[in-house]
Amino acid sequence: MNLYEARPPIVADERTQLIGWLDLQRLLVRRKLEGLRVEDEHRAVFPDSPLMTPAGLVSHLRWMEHLWFEVVYLNAPEAENPAFRKDVENAEMHVDGVPLAQLLDEFDAQWKRSNEIVAGAESLDDLGRQTDFVPNLRWIVIHMVEETARHVGQLDTMRELLDGQKGYY
Repeated sequence: MNLYEARPPIVADERTQLIGWLDLQRLLVRRKLEGLRVEDEHRAVFPDSPLMTPAGLVSHLRWMEHLWFEVVYLNAPEAENPAFRKDVENAEMHVDGVPLAQLLDEFDAQWKRSNEIVAGAESLDDLGRQTDFVPNLRWIVIHMVEETARHVGQLDTMRELLDGQKGYY
């Protein structure tokens, strides 16, 4: 797929454009990891961040999609999401032994679920149902564009440090 062509339409409604930009960032997660050696899937490259591995970051992205769209917006139980564990810091990033291909498939399934949630909403102004923090759906989607794009940049840096691969897309 030509990722340049994967950009959202220049003229479209707000929901289409926001999800289009988010989908592009999600696709870039896979693009940044194409051809990564198996031995590098769980390799940390940042000295003070041992959990910040390609595999750990993909798992984190999957669970952040779940957190924002299912827990915050739909009020699904927090217990389903390892990011809410109190006994293990960053539990969603503890993925030693889990193949990157599996984590990418789980991420893909989660973002497809997130898109279904957004498509099923009456309005981007709809408020989240969790009572602790109540952003509207627009805020959540924009936040996920920011979150995913930031982590794509980290994957870009990881990849360059691991095997020299680099590029805008």
